[in-house]
Amino acid sequence: MNKKLFALLSILVIASMSLAACGGGAATEAPVAAPAATEAPAAAEASVASMGGAVEVFSWWTGGGEAAGLEAMQGVFAAANPDIEFINAAVAGGAGTNARAVLATRLQAGDPPDSWQGHAGQELIGTYVAGGQIEPLNDLYEAEGWLAVMPETLIPLISQDGNIFSVPVNIHRANVLWYNPAVLEANGVEVPASMEEWFAAMDTLKAAGVIPLALGEQWTKLHLFETVLLGTLGADAYNGLWDGSTDWGSPEVKTALENYAKVLTYANSDSASLSWQDAAQLVVNGDAAFNVMGDWAEGYFRELGKAPKTDYGWAATPGSNGVFQFLSDSFVLAVGAPDPEAATAWLTIAGSKEGQEAFNPIKGSICARTDCDKALFGEYLQSAMDDWSSNVVVGSLTHGVVANDSWKTEIDTALGLFLANNAVDGFQSALVAACASSGPCK
Repeated sequence: MNKKLFALLSILVIASMSLAACGGGAATEAPVAAPAATEAPAAAEASVASMGGAVEVFSWWTGGGEAAGLEAMQGVFAAANPDIEFINAAVAGGAGTNARAVLATRLQAGDPPDSWQGHAGQELIGTYVAGGQIEPLNDLYEAEGWLAVMPETLIPLISQDGNIFSVPVNIHRANVLWYNPAVLEANGVEVPASMEEWFAAMDTLKAAGVIPLALGEQWTKLHLFETVLLGTLGADAYNGLWDGSTDWGSPEVKTALENYAKVLTYANSDSASLSWQDAAQLVVNGDAAFNVMGDWAEGYFRELGKAPKTDYGWAATPGSNGVFQFLSDSFVLAVGAPDPEAATAWLTIAGSKEGQEAFNPIKGSICARTDCDKALFGEYLQSAMDDWSSNVVVGSLTHGVVANDSWKTEIDTALGLFLANNAVDGFQSALVAACASSGPCK
C-alpha cells in the first residue's frame, strides 16, 4: 500500500471511529517459505540484559481478561528488566477500531510507539510491511531459538522475502458459538451443529420469548459474518474467497449471504449500542441463548466469576465443526523506534515461554508457542489446544489474517450498507466490487 493511499485510509478510519469496526486489505499472497529452522539454544528464554530506558507498547487491551493478561506479561517483563520503564499506551475500542486509527495517525506523523499489537497475516504483511513501518526480527528469532517452538503454519503469515516481522503471543479461535446451558435445557433445545439446526433452535427460542442471539456493535456483526460464510461454504470454498478461487458472485455465496440475513433476524434489537462484552454478558446472565464471539469471551466470563459447562458452554459455530478459524496477536518493532533496545527486551519476553504462560491463561487464548504447560490452562482452553492441533485451520477476516486493510475496509463498508437496507443482492454486488478493487479479483 503506498503512503498516499495509507494516509487516505487513515483519515477515513478516524472519521468512522464512532461507527463500526474497520479493517483490511489485499489478497493473501502465497505463503512465504519460512527461514531455515535453527535449534533452540539451551537457554532459549534468556532475557535481554536490563539496560535502562523506556518502551512504549501500543495495543487495544484495556479491559477484562485482555488488560489483565497484558498486566501479567508486563510483570514478567518488569522482573527481567527492572530498569526499563513500561509505558502502556493501550487505546480502548472493540477489535482495535479506535486504536488502529490512532496508530495510523502516529505512523503518518513519524511518531511510532516502540512496539505495537498487530494481527498475524495480511494486516501485518499487507499494511505494516508494505508500508515499510516495521523491522525484520530474524536475529531475535535466531538468538531465542523461536523457529523450533513456533507453529510452522504461523511463520509464513508473519514473513515476507525471508524476513520475519513480528512476535506472535497467542492463538485465538474466532468460530466459537457460546451458549447458556440452562436456557437451552429449559427450552428443549440441543446445541446446533448445522445452519439448519441453528435456525430451528432459534425459532423455538424466539417463540418462547427468549432472545436467540446476542449481538453487539458492527465489528461483532462482521465477526458473525465470517463464521456464517465458513459454516455455509465449508473450509475450502471459504479459503477460496481470499485467493480468488471462489467467486464472490456465485450462487453459493448468495446462499451464505441469505443465511447471514436470516441469522440477523434473531438478534437483540439494541445490538448497535452494545459492546462485545455487553452481548456476551446477555448469554451468561440468561437473557439470551447464543453469542458468536472469539474465545477472548471465555476470559471475560471467568472474570465475571462464571463457571464453564454451568454458566456457559461452547461449540464450533454451526457448519464449522472440525475447522479452527484462527487469529494471532503479535508485537512488532517499529522502524524508527524511540528505544529499539528496550523494544527488543519487550519482544523477548513476549515470545518467551514464561511470558506466554503468564499472559494466555488470563487473556483467554492459547500460546503461540508449542511448548507451554497445558496444565496451566482451564477446560475450554485445553479443548482449544486439542482442536488447534487437529482441526483444519482457516484465517479470520475481521481479525486481520486473510485480507489487508483496504479490502477489509471495503467489505466492512458494504456490510454497513447492508445492515441499513437488508438488500442481499446489493450486498453481494458490493462484495464482488471489493474483490475487484482490493482483492485477488483485480
